[in-house]
Amino acid sequence: MCVPGDFSAAAFFMVGAALVSGSEIDIEEVGLNPTRTGLLDVLREMGADAEAAYSEPEVEARGEPMGRVRVRGGGGLRGVKVGGELIPRLIDEIPILCVAAACAEGRTEIRGAQELRVKESDRLSTMAEVLRELGADVEELPDGLIIQGGKTLKRARIDSRGDHRVAMAAAVAALVGGEVEIEGAECISTSYPNFAADMCRLGAKIEAVE
Repeated sequence: MCVPGDFSAAAFFMVGAALVSGSEIDIEEVGLNPTRTGLLDVLREMGADAEAAYSEPEVEARGEPMGRVRVRGGGGLRGVKVGGELIPRLIDEIPILCVAAACAEGRTEIRGAQELRVKESDRLSTMAEVLRELGADVEELPDGLIIQGGKTLKRARIDSRGDHRVAMAAAVAALVGGEVEIEGAECISTSYPNFAADMCRLGAKIEAVE
């Protein structure tokens, strides 16, 4: 039986590739259930070169759609509005979407995401804090964030608040900004123990510090 890869884990590499000029990544055998792939729709709306190719039905995992995602970097991203029925399809990807929004030209508005206030951390508040530390302009709303992109991200020290998705999003931000020191980065191992190794294999520089 083939078990599809986790789309939420793959999302960090998709956004990283979209942000880094000249990059290209193929992610094979990733889950492509349309109820979970809202981030792909948003990346394409932002202008990213991102495509998905579904596997043949006979190799699907017990009826769960899967396939390959390819993302190429180089084109500039633009701000978008995200809300409504799209939110449940990308709720776990909003922390990394925030990084994409901070690097995009123009304004990104995320609404209807109040559920993020009761995750491993209050992800709206935590990501607003992270983005500000990175030099981005962000306004926190009761149910979302308004991010004014276009600024170059800078070197920063951020507190992950023990939230693995926040920590991984900060690591991706370092690909296009300055060095980022992440407090509480060990929380990443709760969902993706090989994240740092996989990032390094793709060219990132990650090291543990005391």
